[in-house]
Amino acid sequence: MTPNAASASPSRRSFLASTAVAAAAVAGGMPLLTACGGGQEGRKEGATSGKDAKKILPTFVASSVVSPDIPSKNGSAAGFTKAIAMADLKTSVRKKRGSGGKLTIMAPLWGTPPPNGNPYYKAMNEAIGVDVTWQNQDGNTYDEKLGAVLASSDIPDVVVVPGWNLMGKIPSALNAKFADLGPYLSGDKVKEYPNLAAVPTDAWQRAIFGGQLRAIPMPGSYVPNIAPFYRKDVFDQKGWTLPKTTDEFLAWAKEATDPKAGVWACSDMKWTAWNAFGVLNGGDKALWWNMQDGKLINRVETEEYLEALEWARKLFAAGVVHPDDRAGKTANPPGTRFTAGKLLVYNQDLSDWFGKTSEQRTQNPEFEMGAMDIFTHDGGDPLVWAGQPANIFTFVNKKASEQQIKDLLAIADFCASPYGTKEWLLTNYGVEGVDFELKKGVPTKTTKGVNEVLGAFDYTGDPAAFVAHPDFPEVTKGMVEWQQRVGAFTKKSSFYGLTVTEPNRWSNLADNFEQLEDDITRGRKKISDMQQAVSDWKKQGGDDLRDWYKKLLDQTGSAK
Repeated sequence: MTPNAASASPSRRSFLASTAVAAAAVAGGMPLLTACGGGQEGRKEGATSGKDAKKILPTFVASSVVSPDIPSKNGSAAGFTKAIAMADLKTSVRKKRGSGGKLTIMAPLWGTPPPNGNPYYKAMNEAIGVDVTWQNQDGNTYDEKLGAVLASSDIPDVVVVPGWNLMGKIPSALNAKFADLGPYLSGDKVKEYPNLAAVPTDAWQRAIFGGQLRAIPMPGSYVPNIAPFYRKDVFDQKGWTLPKTTDEFLAWAKEATDPKAGVWACSDMKWTAWNAFGVLNGGDKALWWNMQDGKLINRVETEEYLEALEWARKLFAAGVVHPDDRAGKTANPPGTRFTAGKLLVYNQDLSDWFGKTSEQRTQNPEFEMGAMDIFTHDGGDPLVWAGQPANIFTFVNKKASEQQIKDLLAIADFCASPYGTKEWLLTNYGVEGVDFELKKGVPTKTTKGVNEVLGAFDYTGDPAAFVAHPDFPEVTKGMVEWQQRVGAFTKKSSFYGLTVTEPNRWSNLADNFEQLEDDITRGRKKISDMQQAVSDWKKQGGDDLRDWYKKLLDQTGSAK
């Protein structure tokens, strides 16, 4: 068994990688401000960790249903490089767990919503024993829809909430509008749902909102997954060696760029710059802070932050960045220019390795891509800061009955079945002969499957991070081993794993930094403009926010 391009496992954990908003969301371009109160229901600020969290968190019981070919290491995903025959698929859910009752679930979707009652939905409802009606909403405007729904009295039974949509008044609404799942999942109670018990503890820690376990998290690797991809076939042909420093990268880029031939070295490399200079993770507002030499510092205050911006600016100034990146054009994205040979390096979610390889293999058999290891400004070992271990959450309406909560948990446990099981195949591929066909023993989606088996059940539950592309074992191996190498140099900052609600008066304080970053790298603004912006940020509340975070850390402790 192997996933095809339309439903590859990494696209579930980073499913926006194939959408127009992928790069910004995954890399942190969209604010990932999330909500959690500490201690008691109704609290709208803070976080929960330490002893308080231990009382709430589910007991971890690793799954032994299927063993990966490449075990997880240094925080990486696990890897499956060999196909699993249909006859050898395991069973992870032994009986139908649902009550036969009805649930309405609202979730984001990028694309055309499939009709309720399609064969895939019917098969999932029958297998789980719950009659689900989906309210799929446009993912690009989901925050607006979510805010309107939470402000009303008409909230669906279940709501999927991406972390990057938790802004404005949405965080405070979560504590008031959604149920506590602790009575069903905390401690050994989770053993009633074995697949949920196998979800890593770090991911569950992120699901504590308002001092209670309020959500089912979608777990992922904490190793940052924005990779600098390069055209390995072209590098091999030209005899180029991979850079080990930022200066070497710039020198190579100048050599490789040929505007007359329509070839540029790279796209905007800002996201790679953060890792090359060891800048604190920008994906979640809480991760911007870290204790350093006895002081709590913010990423925008560091020399590394300014140095990374300066290097990214140098690339634009040298003319090695594709003109479309400078102009901000999205009609011809970097990945398309990359496969067309007009761009030799770009940064994107690691899952693009499989997507681009499978896409090009039939069109251009010579095409080969790879992911550069993180090069650094000085040629030494990289310092990479961990991302959050979960950033998509599924909540249950506070007005839901006990049976409805159990029905949602039945859905989540079914969908969290590991790769190599019958339940995973149904969740990700749908009905054989309708949604997928076997080609040389490998499930491959039909057009109907591509259009209907997406953006639904797979959001409600997920196993621990894994990569499974047996049709491209070299890609699976490359992806997992890249994570393992980067993971060896990945460090967790002070608020790793915590879901933090900042006070409303400061929650939008840093919203303008991303635009200023882009203005600086493109030469429209200067580094001194960022230094002034940081000074203003401190005066307008940044220093006060620092004190608030420091007090929070003193009170709750770290979750590392």
